[in-house]
Amino acid sequence: MQTKITKLLGIEYPIIQGGMAWVADGDLAAAVSMGGGLGLIGAGGAPADWVRGEIRKVKAMTDKPFGVNVMLLSPFAAEIAKVLCEEKVNVVTTGAGNPSTYIPMWKENNIIVIPVVPSVALAVRMEKAGADAVIAEGCEAGGHIGELTTMCLVPQVADAVSIPVIAAGGIADGRGIAAAFMLGAEGVQVGTRFLVATECNVHHDYKQMVIKARDIETMVSGRSTGHPVRVLKNKMARRVQALEKEMAPIEEIEKLCIGGLRRAVVDGDITEGSVMAGQIAGLVAKEQSAADIIKDMITHAEEVLKV
Repeated sequence: MQTKITKLLGIEYPIIQGGMAWVADGDLAAAVSMGGGLGLIGAGGAPADWVRGEIRKVKAMTDKPFGVNVMLLSPFAAEIAKVLCEEKVNVVTTGAGNPSTYIPMWKENNIIVIPVVPSVALAVRMEKAGADAVIAEGCEAGGHIGELTTMCLVPQVADAVSIPVIAAGGIADGRGIAAAFMLGAEGVQVGTRFLVATECNVHHDYKQMVIKARDIETMVSGRSTGHPVRVLKNKMARRVQALEKEMAPIEEIEKLCIGGLRRAVVDGDITEGSVMAGQIAGLVAKEQSAADIIKDMITHAEEVLKV
């Protein structure tokens, strides 16, 4: 299961863990990296000192490669970008913006740069800016999403760039890995399935909601704000949807959403919190260690690809 991505990142299997805000901490990142994939710390809206602490936690747990996902809309993004250089992080992935401003600095510090892209245009732009690979993420994914599906986006990005492409959105088993390879990807990014890893520190009730979810239980809210988010259906998500149908002011909708992810992840409020998960949640049936998740996915993929 060696690909251009495993060679680029120095990992055993072509699986990257999604850098989910409030979810992807040092414990989960270390577990995924020790399991043979690439673990990511999700910086989200956290301050730089927290990110530095999580980086050092992972280093204390493993010498395997790992990375940090930087949300470029964060007010701390510029400071975090520098912390990654100071702490000599292996890999950075980015979301919610264009990282071109930081790429030269990261490259000077030998950091592998892999932006998340929702379109061919941004993928091409990132290659020209010096990115080492791109993550083409379809709208099946949980959290903030674009418009194109994974099946449509990945092959178009693969045809448009010469750097490796990682597929994301709707991938939770070996069939998803095999499909991604057929579409031209060299690896996959997995988020929703790692939500239920034993090393993932999200609240028990959040995990159980993901495990119990059926195929039709996600929805997209927040389109009117310009930042659509895929979540599991609950009271909060339906309230946001209702406000959007009423064409309520964006400020009113954003006020309702502030702190929603933290309420779900930390407090376990799966009624009034934002329970982000992808459409593939209906395929996630049990809690496992990160290493077992990776092993199951790779074993399954090998079986499918032999057919």
